Amino acid sequence: MKINLSNRLSFKLARNTVLVALSLGMVLNLFQVLLDYLNEKISLDLDIQALITISHTPASQIAYNIDSRLAEELLDGLLKHPSIIEAEIIDTDNRVLARKHRQLTTSPYRWLSDLLFDPTRNYATQLSVQQLSDIDLGNLNVVVDTYPAGTAFLKRAAFTLVSGFIKSLALSALLLFVFYLMLTKPLLKVINSVSEVDPETPEKVRLPVPKGHQYDEIGILVESTNDHLQTIERSLQLVRKTESRLKNYSEQLEQIVETRTRELSEKNDQLIKSNQELVVAKEEAVRRATARADFLANMSHEIRTPFNGVLGMISLTMEEPLSDRQKRQLDVAYNSGVSLLDLLNDILDISKVEAGKLTLETISFDFRHTIEEVASLMAQNAHAKHIELELDIDPAFPEAVIGDPTRIRQIVSNLTGNAIKFTEHGTVTIKLYKENAYIVVQVIDTGIGIAPDSTEKIFAPFSQAYSDTTRKFGGTGLGLALCRQLVTHMQGTLTVESLEHEGSCFTTKIPLEIDITARAKPIAKKLKAFECQVIYQESNTQFEYLINQLQHWGLSVKPVTYPDIKKFDAQKVLINTPEKTLALIDAPEVCKIIGNDLPNKHIILISGKNFADNKDSQHQLFFDTHLHSPYSRKNLQKALLKSVGADHNDAQTDINESTTSGEGHSILLVEDNQVNQMVAKAILTKLGYRVMIAYNGQEAVDLIKTNSFDAVLMDCHMPVMDGYEATQYIRSKLRKKHLPIIAVTANVMHGDREKCYSAGMDDYVTKPYERHVLLEVLKKWIEKPESTDEASD
Repeated sequence: MKINLSNRLSFKLARNTVLVALSLGMVLNLFQVLLDYLNEKISLDLDIQALITISHTPASQIAYNIDSRLAEELLDGLLKHPSIIEAEIIDTDNRVLARKHRQLTTSPYRWLSDLLFDPTRNYATQLSVQQLSDIDLGNLNVVVDTYPAGTAFLKRAAFTLVSGFIKSLALSALLLFVFYLMLTKPLLKVINSVSEVDPETPEKVRLPVPKGHQYDEIGILVESTNDHLQTIERSLQLVRKTESRLKNYSEQLEQIVETRTRELSEKNDQLIKSNQELVVAKEEAVRRATARADFLANMSHEIRTPFNGVLGMISLTMEEPLSDRQKRQLDVAYNSGVSLLDLLNDILDISKVEAGKLTLETISFDFRHTIEEVASLMAQNAHAKHIELELDIDPAFPEAVIGDPTRIRQIVSNLTGNAIKFTEHGTVTIKLYKENAYIVVQVIDTGIGIAPDSTEKIFAPFSQAYSDTTRKFGGTGLGLALCRQLVTHMQGTLTVESLEHEGSCFTTKIPLEIDITARAKPIAKKLKAFECQVIYQESNTQFEYLINQLQHWGLSVKPVTYPDIKKFDAQKVLINTPEKTLALIDAPEVCKIIGNDLPNKHIILISGKNFADNKDSQHQLFFDTHLHSPYSRKNLQKALLKSVGADHNDAQTDINESTTSGEGHSILLVEDNQVNQMVAKAILTKLGYRVMIAYNGQEAVDLIKTNSFDAVLMDCHMPVMDGYEATQYIRSKLRKKHLPIIAVTANVMHGDREKCYSAGMDDYVTKPYERHVLLEVLKKWIEKPESTDEASD
């Protein structure tokens, strides 16, 4: 195989080597020329200076004797030097004693010498004799032509550069020859051997190793190539075997494809038939889902309607004069009905979540107040089991957050009720605090606990940790499942940490936005004049939250603990007690001791006990205020103010307000169920409202035409004319746009609230009728600034 000279590896190596050597040689030659140039300049100066030094003494004698003839001879001698072109001797008055000169040497290359050394150089020496060294006899001046020295330097430099270049050329030729013999020639032999390989049978060829290259790179290259050729040989053998197998497989595959094509054609026909069946099944499933939703809505209405009557009548009967036994029996009946109603709510809520129809409110609400409400409602159940229900709320918790207060209350109620149910002794603690962007609620109990392998099982609907849990503790297993689904719907998490027989901790984390517009009311200034002396037993952990809250308000707090009642030392507590002291105590016995020793002290008892019907009622003589635990922040502040005489009438005012808020107002109750009419009318009458009843929407329309009402409580499902149609008629035909119409219905399914609002109703409450709910919604709408209706009102 022929390769051009310029493409040969030996040529490239020789070229690159010579270029490097030439460049390096030129640099060295230039450096040598530079040194020669510097030496030449120095040598020229030294030569002329030496000549002037030799001529100094004769010139001084000539100038002293003023001998012109000798001066001429001396100057002639100086001009014999090839570089000196002019010489003169002058006296001290600048008179020329003798002067000799000749022309500069001319040459076409003189410009280069003048550039390097300058055209001429001037030298001068002062003349004097040894005996009269202090007398100036004149000067000897010499002008030197630099061309002779420059010419000599240029010749040497040219020789140096040309000889270096010739040496580089000789070196390149030598290297080219050496590289050819040692590299190019053996490689060409290998290349020729490879080019002679038959493409049809490459595996039968082996390349020869060039002589003398058995152990260098070329030899290794040849051996590697031979190894690859051997590998190719084995691969080709495998390929041939594979081709033979593939041919057999191809024939088999053709048969399989033919068979599969026939089967696919048959299955395609079956698939078309299955798709048609699926369409029919889908339509059936949609129909059943619609029927189930309608069934749930109807069942909700049908169950709640009689329940409204049952619970309402029980509630009304409990307010009548009864014996203690009758009150307890009615209380059991009422609580059982409420539990059954809660179960119905849980089933409906789970159905909403699973159907994707659960909607969440986004409003500003007081999360702290919601927790305190739940604790207040659950306290009776906890105290009945002799369990302490404690609150641990961060005093710096935000005043309001944005979210769904109803669902939050439902989650906390379920978790707290569950904790009380499975705790036989000890405490249940509800903690509330903020952690980064999350609101965290923890419900901690000292109950039966949960095995590690059952912690996820308890969140499944109708499932509990142990098979005998329902028989022993009751419940359906819906509460935790609903809590997990609600929390997940709020983009939060619900987890549990538990040990068997040691208790459980349920942690709820929900990302809620803080309402920055809400501000806490400052504590009354009068309280800051008192020192709060908090006296409690060491094991009472709830008082730690109390101390944190008092300190957060900026009050002066002095905590005092004691191991138990028997070891309480009143004298130690009362040492250096200021005159304005407010004592907060956890036991009535301690109140009695403190009250006897210091009767003028302001004392607040904080306890879950009720002293109305037990032997401990005698202790009431020794405290000003009894604050039931768990207590709210608002009630704590009221108790503090009441104890120091700043707020005596709040409780009475609240009671009076709830019983007289309806005075002077008339309500139209539109309800077709007589039991519900009796319940609602009794509640409204006790609240002070005048009530008129309509059995259906048509009667309501007729009554509104001839009477004036402050609000309408409108049932939605009635004969003749339902609540939706009646509301639309009142708004459009009677033009009563500002008359408050409040829907009261047993329907709680998705879309019921929106349907009421679309019909023109102002608000929405669900059955059964509850006194506080009716009071709140009626106060909300009746106490709004009245607006004048249009002319037809």
